[in-house]
Amino acid sequence: MEKKHIITITGDHASGQGTASNLLKESLGYEIYRNGQYVRKLGQEKGMSITEFQTYLNEHPELDREIERSATLYAEEHDNLIVDAKLGWYAIPDSFKVYLKVNIDIAVKRAYEDNARKDTEPFSSLEEAKERILYRHKEETKRWIEEYGVNRDDMSNYDLVVDTSNMTPEEVSKKILDEYKKWLDK
Repeated sequence: MEKKHIITITGDHASGQGTASNLLKESLGYEIYRNGQYVRKLGQEKGMSITEFQTYLNEHPELDREIERSATLYAEEHDNLIVDAKLGWYAIPDSFKVYLKVNIDIAVKRAYEDNARKDTEPFSSLEEAKERILYRHKEETKRWIEEYGVNRDDMSNYDLVVDTSNMTPEEVSKKILDEYKKWLDK
């Protein structure tokens, strides 16, 4: 059976998922499906920051399941796809599964300086950014273990793990692309 041409990218907060997805789109000509945009939009519609919305999702697991199912359904209908989603690897198990890691202090600096996050993730200081990022990771991980029985921190779930802390986005994208091509050929 031929593999579907789907790359799922997940990772630590501010590890470069969005940037890697964009660069891969340029290289491969694939479409990008982003669960994170959907989650941020839902949070904004409720007048909540992304951190507040994470707490809300803890109390409304049916909404969390709907969010994750949206990626599964989209992938069933599409090929030549990059899925930028925290549980994309779980939602689309036959994809090439990538996890991007990053040192927490580098992640904090990236998130704090990212103007695209200002509307949904405003931080007043680096300390607050670190506190919120660590909180989100803890809450998401706990919720997904309880709800789905999966632990995103188990690196054996992925075909490729890349530490982006000291890499340029182009180096990260090239690494993913090289390994993805090998995976397709297996």
